[in-house]
Formats: sequence, C-alpha cells, structure tokens
Amino acid sequence: MRIIDTVPYFLENYQPSIIFLRSYYMKFPEIFREYFLYHCKDSEERHIQSITRYPQVFTSIHLIHNEIVTIIKEVEHNYLSMYQVDFPIDVNLIVGGFGSNAYTHKQIIPNVTFALEKFSESSHLQAIIAHELGHVTHNIISDKAGNDWSKVDWNSPLTWLFQEGAATHFSRITSPGLSSSIYFSYDDNGDEWLGFASSNKEEIQFEFAKDLAECTQQEIFREWFSINGGKTFGFPRLAYFLGDMLFQEKVLQVGEMNAITAWKDHGFKDSISTWLDY
Repeated sequence: MRIIDTVPYFLENYQPSIIFLRSYYMKFPEIFREYFLYHCKDSEERHIQSITRYPQVFTSIHLIHNEIVTIIKEVEHNYLSMYQVDFPIDVNLIVGGFGSNAYTHKQIIPNVTFALEKFSESSHLQAIIAHELGHVTHNIISDKAGNDWSKVDWNSPLTWLFQEGAATHFSRITSPGLSSSIYFSYDDNGDEWLGFASSNKEEIQFEFAKDLAECTQQEIFREWFSINGGKTFGFPRLAYFLGDMLFQEKVLQVGEMNAITAWKDHGFKDSISTWLDY
C-alpha cells in the first residue's frame, strides 16, 4: 500500500480563491480527475461554496490528518491477519469539495480516496476505512478465486447490493466494537436510520424490488445508494442495509468465503432477484 498524502500541500498553501484550488487540483491531476468525474461537481459555484465552508472544518481536517494514517495502517494489519491480503494500491488523502467522503476507484483492484473535510471523529474513520478496504479485499479474494471480471454486470443494482453488503461485512469483522449504526452511517447520527431499517425490512425489500422493475439504474442509485436519496421512506442509502441483509444470509447458507466469491457463480443475479422477491 502506498499512501499519497495531498493534504499538507492544501494546508500549507491554502488561499481562499478558486485560483489556489485549481493549482491544488493540477498538482495531483489523476486523483482529482477521478474525484470530479464521479464524486463532486467541478463548477465555479461549487468551488465558491467550498471556500466559504473550509474555515468551519480546518480544525477537524488537522485532527483527522494527524490520525488517519495510523488508523489506515491498523485496519490494513487487521485485513492481513484475518484474510491474508496485501493491498497493492494507492490510498489518496485529499481535501475535496464536500462531495463523497470516501470511495474506491473504478479498477478491478481499486485505489481508494478519502476526503478529509468530510470527517470529524476517529471512530467514524475506523468504520469507513474498513469499509473501503473491504471493497478492495472483496475484489482481491474474488480475483484469486478466479472470478471472470468480464462477466460482472457493474451497472446492475443487484451487483451494487452485493458489493455494499460484502464491504459492510468486512468492516464489521475487521473493526469490531463500534456502535452498530456507524457501520452504515459513518457518524454518530445513524441510530434512527438503523432503527427504522431494522423495523421495516420487508417493506424496504418490497419497494427496492418494485423500483428495480420500474426505474432506471440512475434513479435507483440516487434513491437507494446516494446520500441525496431517500424520498420513499425519508431515509437515504437504505440499499446498504439491504445489501448487508443479503450478504449475511449468503454467509449462513454457504459460508463466508463462498459468499465473498458468489458473483462468479452461475445464476448469481437471479439468486439475488429471488431473494428480493422472497
């Protein structure tokens, strides 16, 4: 694992101007190309909004920056000892424009980026670092098991459910002892979300299956996987709860390692569709 830390450049050279922000992005072009392509708008309006918000988070950026590498190394060690995986990846630390807080890049064995302006507590970091490295671990183990990546339907919400369920499982195993809701919300405000999801499992499952039949992939992503969704029940990202339900049932049925590599099985997507229809 190689950690590419862009944060010192930001903190040491910061000026409240779009010119400075552009110079920062150009200093690390590949990292920010991915960020602005998929995870944050690259517009003058967005950058002006960011400039007005940065003073409120400078202190937390410094604090998180002082802790995050140590936590990444701890989580990396846990994955190595529990799953015997090494991470041949780049982990990028950035100050973004208040878009995604963390994400894997679009690669088979993906790099990972963490945007420090979006974090405030080390316990939140523990959960989300474990989650994102869980995605990487999922692909590494599947690759070693001979998964044919050309056959994976990356644009299917069924695949997304499986991926998020696996990453949530990995995060719970490698970073135990956190509040149950933090594995989904990555903050201290997820208890109500988890309480609602736990009390309305069948209704959530039914509505997701209904949208799967009636809505576009983009609409499903926004409503069920994005922090900007949640019109159906008033809570966003409920697909993460469904994905965890799905994956835990897979583990009970076939064991952990077979559940991890299930996307190489014949009829993988059909089995998820059957599960959704219960």
